[in-house]
Amino acid sequence: MSATRESLIVAFLERHSWHTAKRWRLAGDASFRKYDRLENAQGRRVVLMDAPPPQEDVRPFVRIARHLHGLGFSVPEILAEDAEAGLLLLEDLGDDTYTRLLARGHDERELYALAIDALIALHRRSDAVPAGVQAYGHARLLEEVNRLHVWYLPLIGAAPLSADALQSFEATWKRILPFAWRTPTSLVLFDFHVDNLLLVPDREGVKACGILDFQDAVAGPVTYDLMSLLEDARRDIDASLVADMKARYRAAFPTISAEDFALSWAVMAAQRHVRVIGTFARLKVRDSKPHYLVHMPRLWRYMDLCLAHPALADLKAWFDTHVPQALRAVTA
Repeated sequence: MSATRESLIVAFLERHSWHTAKRWRLAGDASFRKYDRLENAQGRRVVLMDAPPPQEDVRPFVRIARHLHGLGFSVPEILAEDAEAGLLLLEDLGDDTYTRLLARGHDERELYALAIDALIALHRRSDAVPAGVQAYGHARLLEEVNRLHVWYLPLIGAAPLSADALQSFEATWKRILPFAWRTPTSLVLFDFHVDNLLLVPDREGVKACGILDFQDAVAGPVTYDLMSLLEDARRDIDASLVADMKARYRAAFPTISAEDFALSWAVMAAQRHVRVIGTFARLKVRDSKPHYLVHMPRLWRYMDLCLAHPALADLKAWFDTHVPQALRAVTA
């Protein structure tokens, strides 16, 4: 961290009477954001989000956090902000992330059921999408899948795709993406998975599910966050648990047909997994963060699952031709 950046942080903390608190690094993530925990003399704790511009912008996080907090969900309350400097003081929801709890042997089904119930509660609300949140539009969806050839193929030393192959890739996505909207639209939190979920034990109902990461939220198909949770790039989940959690969600929305749900899921799964494959490659190539590559085999296994849907036959044929199995064998 530069001396200039540190001086901005110290001034921010001084303005809000946290400059004398103990401070230590809590976490970093795949972005440029970093998190510190602060503890004052009375033992009160808060979290400092350091999201340096121009790489980061805290305003979307603030907007969604205040919206979700107002709806009664457990997200970090915004205690102080300096949007221009990219600094926030946040409520500290504790250390019990799903990732840590699962590693300690906590009941997996209980945690996943709570997360599913939180999504059900959100998707039942007609006011789930706040003003100013953009639709998950084709321009963004296509930019995300194009990370495959921009970052992944160079990572593995593959030859650049021809103009015809690139045109076919985009045309196939443009044809299948509308199928995802066979299910209703709601607020898509975008990175809804075990690293970004907490158990808040002193709260009841869905408030016991703490949600940490949502600044990239969009309006999109309700299947997206479900799929992000149950086809997690970072961990394997037993197929029977996945089936039970899907059934738990679908029981709350019986008007969504099984066929529409499965089709929307397959399309959103394919789109997300391709995006994450490209993003993890970018983290290695651009940001010197190679540890995400350990998850590549799992992502390709997920791709095999979603490409098996008949509606994605053309996309499967494209991958079989241009990114065959021999080009998918990437590990850290």
